[in-house]
Amino acid sequence: MRELVYYVAVSLDGCIAGPQDQFDAFLVEGDHMEGINEEFGDAIPTDIAAHLGIPQSGERFGTVLMGATTHAMGLPAMPSPYRHLEQIVFTHRELPPAENLRTTTEDPVAVVRALKEQPGADIWLCGGAQLATQLRGEIDRLVLKRQPLLFGAGVPLFAPGDYEPERFAHVRTRTFDSGVSLTEYVRER
Repeated sequence: MRELVYYVAVSLDGCIAGPQDQFDAFLVEGDHMEGINEEFGDAIPTDIAAHLGIPQSGERFGTVLMGATTHAMGLPAMPSPYRHLEQIVFTHRELPPAENLRTTTEDPVAVVRALKEQPGADIWLCGGAQLATQLRGEIDRLVLKRQPLLFGAGVPLFAPGDYEPERFAHVRTRTFDSGVSLTEYVRER
């Protein structure tokens, strides 16, 4: 069965973007990049991976899920940022048609449950916080690229929701000289 993986960069104070959705403070140079890109090459926009010569096998992720705000971060330069994956954007906004990109107003939980029943590689929850909160109960694995930064304010890893503690087990942590750490957790069932 496919897993829903929330794979995301996060600051030390729990932000996935700045207050105006900025993400330019995250470290994109350093020893962490090679290790992370090797394992998570499928999570790099198609054109950027091609430019950098990073292979995208589709073995790690087969589908990417985004909210409208996360998708809009790449517009207009990248209307279809992950063409090598099945892309689903949950939105009520009208988006121009783009290659291998589907927009939907469907319930995200129902969509994810249907996707999990299909064969293929895992499902990547790219962001953002509102969508992550809606899908919190469906997340099988958290992979956090913890950055050595404090934002002070910004978009949280999860938007505020109901108090419902859920336990995840630590799988591994890999720390790089850059100060970035990659930590993986799996839901305890």
